[in-house]
Order: sequence, then C-alpha cells, then structure tokens
Amino acid sequence: MPFSEINENFGFGCMRLPMKDDNVDYDTFNSMIDYYINAGFNYFDTAHGYIDGKSETAIRDCLVARYPRDKFILANKLSDWFVKSEDEVVPFFESQLELCGVEYFDFYLFHSLNSKNYERHKALNSFNIIKELKNQGKIKHIALSFHDSAEVLDKILTEQPFIEAVQLQINYLDYDDPAVQSKACYDVAVKHGKPIIVMEPVKGGTLVNLPNEAKALFDALGKASYASYALRYAASLDNVFMTLSGMGNMEMMQDNVNTFASFVPMDDKEIAVTTKAREVIRKAKLIPCTSCNYCADVCPKNISISKIFNIYNDYSLARITKAEMKRTLPNEGAANFDCIKCGNCEGVCPQSIKIRERLEGITELIEKPF
Repeated sequence: MPFSEINENFGFGCMRLPMKDDNVDYDTFNSMIDYYINAGFNYFDTAHGYIDGKSETAIRDCLVARYPRDKFILANKLSDWFVKSEDEVVPFFESQLELCGVEYFDFYLFHSLNSKNYERHKALNSFNIIKELKNQGKIKHIALSFHDSAEVLDKILTEQPFIEAVQLQINYLDYDDPAVQSKACYDVAVKHGKPIIVMEPVKGGTLVNLPNEAKALFDALGKASYASYALRYAASLDNVFMTLSGMGNMEMMQDNVNTFASFVPMDDKEIAVTTKAREVIRKAKLIPCTSCNYCADVCPKNISISKIFNIYNDYSLARITKAEMKRTLPNEGAANFDCIKCGNCEGVCPQSIKIRERLEGITELIEKPF
C-alpha cells in the first residue's frame, strides 16, 4: 500500500449523505458510520461545498465526536472558489479544521484542478502554503482531485512533484470518453508514480439507474447490484488504492461494504458486459451531471441545476412523460429557469457541461406542443 496508515480500499464519500428535510439525518449517518467502521473501513472524504457546508459539520458531530482520531482517516479539500486572495488560504484551511473538529487532515487535496484554476492556485501561492501546513503537521498527505485533459495533469505533476496522490473520475462509462480522458489521466498518474483515488465510480448514480437494456446485460451475469459492477470496474485497476462511494442510505452502505469486504477483481466476461452497457447508455444521450452541486455554490439565482438535469435524464430514459417532466421542473421550466447566463456554473462544473445551453434546450423542449 502506498500509505502505511491505510489498510483498505473503500472510502466513504460524504458529498451525498442521508438527508431529513434540508439537514443531514444524523441518526442514519451515525448508523452508516458504525457499520462502515465495524466492517474494517476508515477513509472519509469531504469538502467545504458538500451539502452547502453541512458535510463537514456532520462529520464533526457524527464521526469525530464519537470515535478516537486514530480510528479514521479524513480527507478535505482546498476549493479555490471559496478563496479570493492569498491571505485567505490559511484562514479557510483553519476554518475547515474547526468545522470538522480535528487538528489535522490525513489528506488535503487541491480541489477539482483544471488548467484555469491551476493558474489561479499559483497566483494564490497556495501550493507553497499547503506545503508549509504539512510541515507544521496539520496535513499528513497532499493530493489533488482533477477534471481536465491528460496534458494538463502531466504539466501539474511535473511542476508540482510533491503531490502524493491523484483523485480521478474513473468509471466504465467515462474511461474511454475523449471529453473526460479518464484512461489518459490514469496513465499520466501512473507515469509519475502517483497512487490513484477514484471518484464518481458510479457517476452520481447514472450507473445504477441504467436503461433497461443495460440492466438486462448485468442481470444475465448474476444477482449482484449494478453499483457493485461499477465499483469493481474502477477498483480493479492496478494503481487504484482507494475507491470512493457516496452513499445516501444504509442499503447503499451494506451493498458497498459487501462488495469490498470480499473484493474480487473483474474478469474478462464482466468487463465485456461493461463495454456493451457503455454503448447502451451513450445512446440515451444523457446530460453527464453527477449532482456534485458545485454549480449551486456559485449561481446568483440559486437555480437547482442538478435537479433539472436529473429530471431531464429521467425523461430521456422514458421513466417519466414530457408532461410529468414539465410539472416536476422548477417553475415548470418557465423563463429558462431564471438563468441570467452569467456562466459562473460552467466555470466550476467538473463535467464541463454547457449548462446555459442545456437549460435553454430543456426550456425549448417543454415549450413545444405536446
């Protein structure tokens, strides 16, 4: 293993926690944490923007307050959109320690790096600042999460060789996608000798909520869950040391723990099925939104962009009618959902979705006669 304190390969991603009304459901989260830790796992991943800041405080109240610090590994991130100047970097970091109720982070990641914000981080001097925080013992390992081309990743790892691990979006739908470049980025990380953390192995639920034709392909293999195939695909890659899964209820937790407690790498037959399923899913032409909700953090009109895209995808998969889609959409899709086309959302979207164009297209679709 690349890091001596890690003895397992399944991480609890805390972007999508169980909710009760607008708050994290602490009772369910407590039970999920207990189940996860009792099964022998201990890696938790969060960021300041997750669930409008409620992920960090839920970790403080449900994990940190209930378990000794040496019983869990905690990863957090430096999200550049929350920091306006160099002198705000350290206060932001310190506020995250306080929100999480810890004195150090085991992993601290430069969040969702791409060509644009990489240059901004250099201007903020954040690479040197984060290295100094590690020297002070407030960070054990420095890593980065990444959404851009392999060429950009190669540049970053060449210029910042102190980075210890790379978090990449890897799943069987995106692995050969030229827009995402999962495999190419994986190869760059391997070239630089960086262990890989996988994020979005089920692509925000897309690889669970499959078209019927894709479901039939997996059903023919056996009774395992669709999520388990997606997780195993990513975790089977040689240089992956941690696969994160965002779980919103105990059923997901139990299924994921079962997958990793007796982990078996994918065989050739299963990989062939993922290839066929990929082709089926792409025919549906879904919007590749993973519901990370980074767009919500920067939208001046507070538009529920992820919710809109998820409803549209349900329509694309013929799960709801056009009338049901319109009835369910915010404002019934009127006035382009109040979008003022500022473009803030597109600047932080990890999937590089042309959000303004997509919102306009959905509005045009529902305004056409039924």
